[in-house]
Amino acid sequence: MQDIDSGLYRGISDFAHDTPAWVQHLVEAWTEAGLLLFGALFVAAWWRARRGGPYALAVAVLAPLATAVASVCSELVKSAVDEVRPCRAVAGAPASLVACPPHGDWSFPSNHASIAGAAAVALTLAWRGLARLAFPMALLMAYSRVFVGVHYPHDVLVGLLLGAAVAYAVVRLGARPMTHVAEALRASTTRPVRWFAGPGPAAPGRDTPQPRSAHRG
Repeated sequence: MQDIDSGLYRGISDFAHDTPAWVQHLVEAWTEAGLLLFGALFVAAWWRARRGGPYALAVAVLAPLATAVASVCSELVKSAVDEVRPCRAVAGAPASLVACPPHGDWSFPSNHASIAGAAAVALTLAWRGLARLAFPMALLMAYSRVFVGVHYPHDVLVGLLLGAAVAYAVVRLGARPMTHVAEALRASTTRPVRWFAGPGPAAPGRDTPQPRSAHRG
């Protein structure tokens, strides 16, 4: 398996070095900037959920928390496995496009991929329409870590799966208690707290169409 992964790593690294400089710079930027875009999507999901029910708000608030838990889990596994980065271990591979992390900053699993996988799942649970954007972003984030030369393919694959599984579990297990918290936040008399929780669904007004009652002619 290691030989296969090393071969894939060398193949992707060779391809990366054959791409135009602007492509390399774009991928180098994406490997970090993508995390900021996920953060912006968390804010968008929370803002949208402010006008939803308590459960919608609960899931939107849990989404970044679940991603943070996935990141911690990834770091714990990384510390236990102690896999040397391919940019140090694979003989004959071209130099990584970004600085190879120092010895002790281990490779397996990819924390970037874990965060990306967790964010994609958590955002989709909070706002299903984001799936078409979040999942391709996560895959590109994972691929970019191999492209720039700091992870093996199996690092990012396991990272994606680990992050997705942890985020799904955290959101599903935490949704019910967090819904009660969301209800309490909306009942609070503290203005900043109520602003954070949002007004919830709009109450039907006088102009809201009402179903016609059956009448006898």
